[in-house]
Amino acid sequence: MKVQEIMTSNPVCCTPDTQLEAVARLMVQHDCGEIPVVESKDTMRLVGVITDRDIVCRTVAQGKNPLNVAAGECMSTPCVTVTPEMSIEDCCQVMEEYRIRRVPVVDQNACCCGMVAQADIAQRAQTGQTAEVVKEVSRPTYATERASV
Repeated sequence: MKVQEIMTSNPVCCTPDTQLEAVARLMVQHDCGEIPVVESKDTMRLVGVITDRDIVCRTVAQGKNPLNVAAGECMSTPCVTVTPEMSIEDCCQVMEEYRIRRVPVVDQNACCCGMVAQADIAQRAQTGQTAEVVKEVSRPTYATERASV
């Protein structure tokens, strides 16, 4: 099975100058926790991603007013991507290696054409793949391990 068979096609995107309030509204409206950030709506060239966690950790926790911050100021870049032609197994391996719950799908021109989330894998992939992705992505990072000591 290929990524293109399970991905959400044409995901909602924002640009680096989109204000965080608008990004948060997109997350609510589309029931998602990550929005791809594209160079422009015309090119759809992926330049980063912004997650609900990015907004909290890079804005709110830093004492910045999220109403005065744009996506480009707190997005994650560069970002890990997969392609529509990749196998689900390879996609799962990427998500496990980078401990990410969602991954943008880009075409040959680096344009965002989809998203794959853990939920997509859970709904369409084999049970063993789902369990492994959830296990590996949920493994604590070094910083989390040190904080609990």
